[in-house]
Amino acid sequence: MREFRAEDARIEARRLIRDLLGDDHPKAGPLLGRARAALGDPRAYRCVELAQGAPLIRRSAELAAIAGLLVGTEILGRDWWATGRSGKIPSPDEALAAAMGIDPWTDLTVLEMLAAWIADDTADQDWGTPVARVDLNSWQPEDRIPLPRDAAPGTQLVVGFDAGGRVDAIVLERPDGTLGSNLDFATLRYSRPAEAQWSWGVAAGLGPHALPGEDPDPYTVTVDPEVAETLRRWALRHGATTELVGTRWQAKGDVVTAVERVDWVWRSGEWFAWWRATSALLGGDPVQIAARMKDISSAP
Repeated sequence: MREFRAEDARIEARRLIRDLLGDDHPKAGPLLGRARAALGDPRAYRCVELAQGAPLIRRSAELAAIAGLLVGTEILGRDWWATGRSGKIPSPDEALAAAMGIDPWTDLTVLEMLAAWIADDTADQDWGTPVARVDLNSWQPEDRIPLPRDAAPGTQLVVGFDAGGRVDAIVLERPDGTLGSNLDFATLRYSRPAEAQWSWGVAAGLGPHALPGEDPDPYTVTVDPEVAETLRRWALRHGATTELVGTRWQAKGDVVTAVERVDWVWRSGEWFAWWRATSALLGGDPVQIAARMKDISSAP
């Protein structure tokens, strides 16, 4: 079942990214070449700098954010980057240059924040500004939003949920004569930058994703052999196969490839500790490695 769900996600991601970027097996080189054309060299180079500075376990996510940015820029134009916002919010160009986090996206990296920003702005252009936002961790449809003063039965309202995500709420009259609303989950949709970001990350996978001109190649850096073998054997004991994890983890690229192949996110909960430990191994900090290995030693 796990294999089917993971492969279904990859199939859908390849379909989307083929429609958006014309390539169902995306790579970093072509992505960055198209980003230069869409964003211009200075912005594209700055995006590459930020992606290069991210941990290797997160590089794919940073490149996926660049995919969202280039699709959004192709839709909204380069003026989007220079346009200031009301109040104290800087322009996207200023945020990119200063690597500055902006509410409500301060828990994201700069590239992810900018990708969320352009995904939302594209959604606003396509479907209008949402009247409210909802958390779809709850699938309760009834009365999730405050109604505007001019709401009437049959009115269709645009509601936001994720970055670039929209769903419609239908206003209706309740049996007691009051007005309420129901979310129409059949109208769930995402803007094209949001689709590009998700689909590039899933279709391309964790990597390795070497960047053009990168020397030395960070994926060739060796890892602690004892820790690496402990984590590889843990994966084998918990259901992975040698075909997935390989016979030896010598370099960081071997670790990234194994993490991608095992589809840990579709497995049981104890695999989260394994993922944290492999991330620490890639980071190379002895203190973090020791802490994460202690965590995994207590996993079932």
